[in-house]
Amino acid sequence: AMEDVSAKFVSQKISRARWRPPPPAALQPPDVFATGSWDNEDNRISLWSAGDLGNVGLNGEYHGEPHLLCDIQHNGDVMDMQFLDQERIVVASSTGTVTIFRHHQNNQTLSANHRWEKAHHHVDQDTSCGRAACTGVVCNNPEIVTVGEDGRINLFRADQKDAVRTIDNADSSTLHAVTFLRTTEILTVNSIGQLKIWDLRQQRNEPSQIFSLAGDRVPLHCVDRHPNQQHIVATGGQDGMLSIWDIRQGTMPVSLLNAHEAEMWEVHFHPSNPDHLFTCSEDGSLWHWDASTNVSEKPSFLHQGGRTTTYLSHSTINQSVVSAWLSNDPTKDRMEITNLIPNQTLSVNSLDVLGSCLVYGTDAEAIYVNRQLFA
Repeated sequence: AMEDVSAKFVSQKISRARWRPPPPAALQPPDVFATGSWDNEDNRISLWSAGDLGNVGLNGEYHGEPHLLCDIQHNGDVMDMQFLDQERIVVASSTGTVTIFRHHQNNQTLSANHRWEKAHHHVDQDTSCGRAACTGVVCNNPEIVTVGEDGRINLFRADQKDAVRTIDNADSSTLHAVTFLRTTEILTVNSIGQLKIWDLRQQRNEPSQIFSLAGDRVPLHCVDRHPNQQHIVATGGQDGMLSIWDIRQGTMPVSLLNAHEAEMWEVHFHPSNPDHLFTCSEDGSLWHWDASTNVSEKPSFLHQGGRTTTYLSHSTINQSVVSAWLSNDPTKDRMEITNLIPNQTLSVNSLDVLGSCLVYGTDAEAIYVNRQLFA
């Protein structure tokens, strides 16, 4: 129900929202998140407290909007953003620069800790117009991988001034997103509908595997890997479709699911409950995909509050062995999809999930926190 969601209007279009990772063995719900903005005169990286946890109503519903802890100016649009650890955030810019910002918790300030200028650039690096947007970043502390419009892949280490490795012409088209499959392997998605796996131990500058969407070569914008089953990958693209891939077999997706009516900007498996997946779109919607079993026995709260819930036929083979996402007997099970934003407005550019908390940011210059995902 919508009363679990608190909104904050921030007078800037939000391109990225990320929960700060919890300290090891933390039991409390996530409390701090970062946002980055785009398409504004003055773009910013901001850190927010999710709101006053003590402020809970009689029925356990949550009150209090997010409040700003600190912010800092950022050159260019924020294209992507990832926490490296509890204190540092890596930010990808439309100018091609990659910056690590540090959050000083003692006095609530942000500072630029390290910057790789022109990490992404077109051939003529010397001219200002040679800049190419850095479109994606992924971290596995201390390693940072970036991809860009220039088709380049960089491997940085947080403690080193120069790139550890650069694959200059990794792709002839724009790379839109990147994720780690394992510590030595990354997966990229590009603007002609391809997934490519890169083994960073190899000195070769070619991918070890290429997968592609059949037919139309629809640009892929986002990718996420299943947290426990590294062979399962989800992607989303320009046509709003959700694709699930099993990178152990074949070169095409295992399933293509009709999703949004416009570009899908982000896809995220829930980090600790990966039968749940979340996608957001240019069409102003944010979908919660529930592939866990026994949908029919679930409480009907999903149908309240003006939400629309659709059932997709979906299947499971042997649930204990095969993930709910890899399926081919549509009669056995159904997937439940809930649009968490009943009154769609402008593009939902980014989302992040942690525990029972969801944060998302929009072109309507607002950030939203939902603390009761699994009410």
